[in-house]
Amino acid sequence: MSATERTGAADAFALLLDYERRSLAHEAGLPERLDAPGLWRGVGYRIGARRLASNFDEVIEILPLPQITPVPGAQGWMLGVANVRGNLLPIVDLKQFLEGERTVLHESQRMLVVRQAGGDVAVTIDELFGQRSFHETNEVPAEALAQGRYAHFVDRAFRLGDHEWGIFSLDRLTRTPEFRQAAA
Repeated sequence: MSATERTGAADAFALLLDYERRSLAHEAGLPERLDAPGLWRGVGYRIGARRLASNFDEVIEILPLPQITPVPGAQGWMLGVANVRGNLLPIVDLKQFLEGERTVLHESQRMLVVRQAGGDVAVTIDELFGQRSFHETNEVPAEALAQGRYAHFVDRAFRLGDHEWGIFSLDRLTRTPEFRQAAA
């Protein structure tokens, strides 16, 4: 091994030792910091013009939109079913269910998989924002976001920066009789 190679190996080893030292010195967030009183955390997304968030407990997973097979005789908001890891999963156009307007499907489309009695269901979203945290001091009246059909599912709202976010209950959605009756 040449002197240059030994110097390069020593530098790499020193770099690894520095990473280890800093890693061991790092203090992970304590549970009380992660679950601070008055803090609400969930998955943020957009349906139409509304920014919404749902509790982490209500979302099983977030997936790209798979190939969908239409179901004859289903409601217009029922896009069809998809094979996801060997399981048939109903796919619902949430915007059409709530607003009566069809979602424009695109290549980077995402869907939220939600547990419901009788099996999981997926709902399309227009845009995914990821994790969002809101503090109770930023709570605002929910009326602006809870109009029309949204009124059944949004009962809290928060302001974060320039945007208001409605807390959307996916659990309440999946228990709604109309949502459970996808047959036309």
